[in-house]
Amino acid sequence: MVVAIDGPAGAGKSSVARAVAGALGFTYLDTGAMYRAVALAARDSGVSAADVARRVRIAVGDRVTVDGRDVTEDIRTPEISEVASVAAADPAVRAALVEEQRRLLRSGDWVAEGRDIATVVAPDAEVKVFLTASPEERARRRAEQLGADPARILAEQRLRDERDVGHGRSTLGAAPGAVEVDTTGLSLDEVVDRVASLVRDAAGARG
Repeated sequence: MVVAIDGPAGAGKSSVARAVAGALGFTYLDTGAMYRAVALAARDSGVSAADVARRVRIAVGDRVTVDGRDVTEDIRTPEISEVASVAAADPAVRAALVEEQRRLLRSGDWVAEGRDIATVVAPDAEVKVFLTASPEERARRRAEQLGADPARILAEQRLRDERDVGHGRSTLGAAPGAVEVDTTGLSLDEVVDRVASLVRDAAGARG
């Protein structure tokens, strides 16, 4: 079974997906980390992000590696967040990573998250969830995570959202058949319970 969780930056996708996977015994796939890893490798090597996406081997799990090099912490900086957003707007980068993500999801039970996972990568996922939150809440969470100024994060977030709409991506609207969950004011446990319940209902209906 594939559980696809998407939504805009700061809605809580990574935390929720990781926790849901743990609660259900599924494998967690962080697609955003793959774009970040490509962006980091491109910056460090001076090679285009498209070439990096086609050539390097990215492993995403508890740790993120690029050709065996652990980049788990390196990909979480504000600089790489910005570069990754630009790389994700490149059709060649998306094509290479989407192909790899689809390959991974063909077998096993997965909770996969990303800003276009349910619309582009896994539109036939058995469970599709669109996480959202108010812009201010999203910026607050992101700023808290990065130790940054919320006002600056909010401004950067608006630019990133504008860039991510289009280019074949649908990051601000729910996929057909997705259940929308507004995480504003909810605890992580509350959101995880809601999503896990959806998955269990789907599994029960499937028999």
